[in-house]
Amino acid sequence: MHILNSSIKDIDSIFKLYEEAISFQKTKFNKHWQDFERSLIETEISENRQWKIVIDEQIACIFAITYDDKLIWGEKSNEPAIYIHRIVTNPSFRGKHFVKVIVGWAKDFCQQHNKAFIRMDTWGDNEPLITHYQHCGFEFIGLTTLQKSEGLPKHYEGACLSLFEIKVN
Repeated sequence: MHILNSSIKDIDSIFKLYEEAISFQKTKFNKHWQDFERSLIETEISENRQWKIVIDEQIACIFAITYDDKLIWGEKSNEPAIYIHRIVTNPSFRGKHFVKVIVGWAKDFCQQHNKAFIRMDTWGDNEPLITHYQHCGFEFIGLTTLQKSEGLPKHYEGACLSLFEIKVN
């Protein structure tokens, strides 16, 4: 298992995984992601913020990070943190506990880059995912309802979100 930066040659695979994730989300919860702009993913790749977990030369999981999430986290966004977004598991690799793998990677990443927090969000009423993130070591910080979502993916419009963080020692 290797965690590597995604490359532009991965983009079609990334979008296929997003499509599969959206289909899966529709079977599990009453909210789901919308389609993503290709330019968003291209920017994340060019800025080394789109990641993949590779097992046996296959993309097993993808996720993105950012260093600023002001529209979601407000003033807390000024604190040294990474924000994890859009974790997607390849259906062939479900059950491998990739959130815990990503948390371990993120702790090392934060220590190497002088970041004090790992942060995430999900829909405010997605109880199974909220519980899952807490089992993976995240502390529930609270709820926020977005007043502005310009520049964020479409599914954030007017969203009530649960916020999570891990303080990195």
